[in-house]
Amino acid sequence: MTKEASPAQRTRALIIDAAADLLAASARGEFSTREVCDAAGVSAPTLYHHFGDKDGLLREVAADRFSRYLTGKQALETTGDPVEDFLRGWDMHVEFGVTNPALYTIMYGRPMDGRTVPADHAHAVLVTMMRDLERAGRLRMPTEMAADMVASAAVGVTLHLIRNRVAADDHLSALVRDVVTAAVISSPTVPGAPSVTPQLARAAARLEAEMPHGPVGTLRASETTLLREWLAQLSVPSPAAGGDPS
Repeated sequence: MTKEASPAQRTRALIIDAAADLLAASARGEFSTREVCDAAGVSAPTLYHHFGDKDGLLREVAADRFSRYLTGKQALETTGDPVEDFLRGWDMHVEFGVTNPALYTIMYGRPMDGRTVPADHAHAVLVTMMRDLERAGRLRMPTEMAADMVASAAVGVTLHLIRNRVAADDHLSALVRDVVTAAVISSPTVPGAPSVTPQLARAAARLEAEMPHGPVGTLRASETTLLREWLAQLSVPSPAAGGDPS
């Protein structure tokens, strides 16, 4: 809070900070408005004047803390590789949610009257990231569709980890992240790589046609997805190779 903040703004920030501290200290992510008033040193009418009711206060607490997280995330320098930036962004999102379960559940795990400003901001950041991938020629689908797909998966896996009290670095997050990455982001073109001959294209097409729709042997879901992606790419011969793959 800056020195130029008005008394009302300082009071509002004081209440938000008190509620955030109580929320973080609660094993079940719960607190009473009376506890907030006592911690902030304000009366109940003051709290209701600023936030309307407890739900209004919860939304503002989550919005404030999530906005701080997004500001810190955007302050990071890019790696120069949009795919690495995407992977890092996924891991940071999951880590924030698991580290702040009550706040994250308020943001994404309960009905709201429309999306909050921080949630809209987070989605806009994700869309920008997808556009960076599109400019690099690495995106498989329209940017908005890719962003929706990534957001759905990231929020879903984070809420699952929170519900089951699992650490952010659990293998499930990495597995879902890799599956989504394979579905949304294409492999880079390797300069100077040997051409895909018609013979190799035919062999890949035959193997792809034999692939079942479900799991394959002992392969993980992410490995099966990658295998399908590789076979689909190999099924098309390089122009320089000539010939007919059929």
